[in-house]
Amino acid sequence: MRYFETKHQKHSARLTTVIMLLLLLLLFVVGPGYMDPPLEYGVAVNFGTTDTGSGTVQPKKPLAPLSEPVSEPVVEPVKAAAPVQSSEPAASEEVLTAEDLETIAFKKAEAETAKLKADADAKAKAKADAEAKAKSKADAEAKAEEERLKKEADIKAKKKQELDALMGGIGTNDGTDTGSEGDDDTAGDKGQLNGDPYAPSYFGSPGSGNGGVGYGLNGRGRPSKSKVIPDCDEEGKVVVEIHVNQNGSVVKAIAGKRGTTGDICLYNAAKKTALTHKWPADSKAPAKQIGFVIVDFSVRQ
Repeated sequence: MRYFETKHQKHSARLTTVIMLLLLLLLFVVGPGYMDPPLEYGVAVNFGTTDTGSGTVQPKKPLAPLSEPVSEPVVEPVKAAAPVQSSEPAASEEVLTAEDLETIAFKKAEAETAKLKADADAKAKAKADAEAKAKSKADAEAKAEEERLKKEADIKAKKKQELDALMGGIGTNDGTDTGSEGDDDTAGDKGQLNGDPYAPSYFGSPGSGNGGVGYGLNGRGRPSKSKVIPDCDEEGKVVVEIHVNQNGSVVKAIAGKRGTTGDICLYNAAKKTALTHKWPADSKAPAKQIGFVIVDFSVRQ
């Protein structure tokens, strides 16, 4: 086999030689350092010839021997102390008999029973005290509540008396007039003493509702009326606005007001029915009092 035949092989050989020379040069220049003398490992120990010493002057050579030898201390043996003989005779051991054991057990049982009884008495006393305290508190609260209710009742009664005196005795039957008016089944003049006899409501502001015969004509009594049969076979209710004069006659009727559920073919019959209403005459009533009547129609009537 032959080498370096081609140009590329020759260039490769030259390049390889140059790289190897550069690596050898780097090893000599950048290689690891060398310590001369090499580093020593261990612990440095001070020079000396004895196990003890003191001072600040360091001798360079071994010291001369001392003039007087140091004598070792003499240790005398310690004599054992003789036992002290007591002049008093030794106390004889106390022997417990079966009767003594029974007595001790009986006394112990008595002590336990007394302790249990004392604990039970203390608990019973604490419970009784708590119950008495709770009862006393409940009685005080009941008495306070009773006094409060009585005071409120007295205040209400006093206010009612003052209001009755102020308004001329409302709620009483001390008047001179006769008659009965209202929407209840009980006889009486329902309403407020300072109210309007022709107002649509008995107490406070007028409320909501579906009304009735003569709704809005309170104070005029009960009307007489008749019913007109419609031309169509329809069911429902028709609300009619009516205008009533002082004679109690309906001078104007407008059918189909809010709340009407019947067909329009019922309006004419409802209007004619409303015009048949007649209230008692009242010269003190408004010249034109507006109210409403509800006319119900059914095919079974």
